[in-house]
Amino acid sequence: MLHLHPNQIIQLMKKGVLGLLAILMVCSCGEKKESGAKAPTRVKTQLVSPALSDNAKTYVGIVEEHEGTAVSFTSMGVVKRVLVNEGQAVGRGQLIAEMDDTQARNLLSGAEAQMSQANDAFERYKMLHDAGSLPEVQWVEIQSKVAQAKSQLEVAKKNLADCRLTAPVGGIIGKKLVGAGETALPSQAVVTILDISSVKVKVAIPEAEISGINPSTASTITVEAAQAMVRGGHIEKGIQADALTHTYDVRINVENGNRKLLPGMVASVKFIAESSQSITGKLLPVTAVQKDADGSLFVWTVAADSTAHREKVSIGANQGNHVAITDGLNIGQRIVTEGYQKLSEGTKVVY
Repeated sequence: MLHLHPNQIIQLMKKGVLGLLAILMVCSCGEKKESGAKAPTRVKTQLVSPALSDNAKTYVGIVEEHEGTAVSFTSMGVVKRVLVNEGQAVGRGQLIAEMDDTQARNLLSGAEAQMSQANDAFERYKMLHDAGSLPEVQWVEIQSKVAQAKSQLEVAKKNLADCRLTAPVGGIIGKKLVGAGETALPSQAVVTILDISSVKVKVAIPEAEISGINPSTASTITVEAAQAMVRGGHIEKGIQADALTHTYDVRINVENGNRKLLPGMVASVKFIAESSQSITGKLLPVTAVQKDADGSLFVWTVAADSTAHREKVSIGANQGNHVAITDGLNIGQRIVTEGYQKLSEGTKVVY
């Protein structure tokens, strides 16, 4: 039998505990590494744009609302509460704000009392009139007092109703200009309501180039902030130049049913000259097109859930360092231009 000194036993126990702790730490680290989610791959992307001929011109524009409405109270008073916030969608007739209506209610109570007195007098004098014992002059005077009391009652009702501010049109709240506790003046805007079901993109065009643009000139508009590329519609062409820059403002009407385009967003506007309005394909950087093992061509696209996917394409003619894609992609689709070497099917990306 092996006999150990008590100190030797204590040393062996310490070594055993330390060994066990080391094993647990290794296992724990291993589990963390296995359970840790892989970070998304950072890439650069761009939207697929139309392939246009060389004489297409590009300008910087600003998105504007289709129409703006300033909403205000018709009388002066202290605002009790504002029920909407900037960026909120509102419908026609929706309550926007309320003014302190104490005085309006008092005036209404007085008008109702006068109306009651006038009606009571009317009924009593009517009996005398019907009996032929009331002079016609007095009867006319009684009728006039009833009409005046009714008119004052209607005014008092309207004053009370005007303490509630409702939206005259539907749209998006642009700016909130008056808050609770502030005094609103007649015709002072409390909020602005913007109609953005369609928008306008304003572009300043140099005077030497304005003659090449007419109401039906075709255009494509890219708004990076909204990750959108759209076709421009009818153009409103200004007729007065800016005195300093010698440019003319043109506004391009754009449908905005999904309300992704918001006022103030910067847009890249490409006008297509009359002689080059045929679009031969979609334009991509040459380096974005890759060749598969079987010789087929593909690009990496980014889906709505930020995952990368291969998309087979057919190409046309080169335009500088870009190539026209004749089949396989849609205008406005997002493709990877840099960092695709690290991608595989379904990889999560950030851009």
